[in-house]
Amino acid sequence: MKKVVTFGEIMLRLAPQGFLRFSQANSFQAIYGGGESNVAVSLANFGVPVDFITRLPKNDIGQCALMEMRKRGVNTENIIFGGERLGIYFLETGAVSRGSKVVYDRAHSSMCTIEKGMVDWKEVFKDAQWFHWTGITPAISQGAADACLEALEVASDMGITISTDLNYRKKLWKYGKEPSEVMPALVEHCDIILGNEEDAEKHFDIHPDTVDVTKGDSMDAQAYKGVCLKLMERFPKAKKVITTLRGSISASHNTWSGVLYNGSEFLEAPTYQITHIVDRVGGGDSFMGGLIYGLLHYPEDDQKALNYAVAASCLKHTIYGDANQVSIEEVEKLVEGDASGRVSR
Repeated sequence: MKKVVTFGEIMLRLAPQGFLRFSQANSFQAIYGGGESNVAVSLANFGVPVDFITRLPKNDIGQCALMEMRKRGVNTENIIFGGERLGIYFLETGAVSRGSKVVYDRAHSSMCTIEKGMVDWKEVFKDAQWFHWTGITPAISQGAADACLEALEVASDMGITISTDLNYRKKLWKYGKEPSEVMPALVEHCDIILGNEEDAEKHFDIHPDTVDVTKGDSMDAQAYKGVCLKLMERFPKAKKVITTLRGSISASHNTWSGVLYNGSEFLEAPTYQITHIVDRVGGGDSFMGGLIYGLLHYPEDDQKALNYAVAASCLKHTIYGDANQVSIEEVEKLVEGDASGRVSR
């Protein structure tokens, strides 16, 4: 099987233990993760050969991030080095009616200061079948946006399947550009587009006709068919548009599902009740990892690929840390309806 390539920033995550607030903490647990690295870990865990491309500082902390990727079975040979520091984010985990909080400390990071021409994309893509990026990368700096566009142009020329998770992050767009000025030129290269209702609205002013999630409206899957249709009309190269459906009853209890439109069928996945969330960070990344795996292994069955993605990401909510660490067998068991959580002996 040819490899999948993902491109983005891996960061040091620092979080108080359990559900402590920042102001209560006297120690922080260190974990490494990021949107595109999380997708890479999911794919490696499912046995898919995967390259993660990023820029790391040449110091001990950068080396720790590199070791984390290697430990998870991700190829790191094409990672480049330079810059001053690894980006950091602080996570305060919410519970019940108190939401989680993220504080970014990633200014002047190695990935933030990446520039076009630093990565040899033709070399990276020479044995690749798929390229994945997210809306986080072009949000962090103009240089990162330029490098992402460069990668997309090379991947398009080489006929590689391209996917994106739109991943709108309000706190990141700080370098003078609006998402609407940057994202369309990138997304027009994509074959697979994943996003939720906020992503589509903030990037392209596309939103569900009958649902306002800011007012707590329920997650009616059919309401998002219009979003999928409008995205496909806006970006004609896209073959599939997928929307994740998260209903937030509380920080500890979410409903989780997804829909997929392939130009002819509008498919809905089962809805899961995730009643005791361990860690919801990386939920969308685990969905994307499951979706890429599903589309590669079930190319003629979009429903099966969608169901696999939703089940994989449902299970991620039970895993502490950024990245999903469940097996194919565990995902397939949930897809088949076994959510008992019984001990395996």
